[in-house]
Amino acid sequence: MIEATLAEIRKPETLYSYHDEIVHIIDGRKKEEVGFFVPKSMAKEFQAFIDNIEKTKRRSLLERIAKAQASDPIEEGGVADGLV
Repeated sequence: MIEATLAEIRKPETLYSYHDEIVHIIDGRKKEEVGFFVPKSMAKEFQAFIDNIEKTKRRSLLERIAKAQASDPIEEGGVADGLV
């Protein structure tokens, strides 16, 4: 992985040189992380990685909802007071 500043990424000749590496982008003035640049050649693998993370987040949320519903049952003829 290569580190580059926003100013370097804005130059076309520099940007096109990163066709086979992921670039870690840093704001040069603030010295803060901005994000990552993923080249098109690695897009499929990276998208699969992102999809896996999203699926894990959704599964975790659904498990949390299921546990909350199990601890707050609705009795027959009763009205639910909502999830805890």
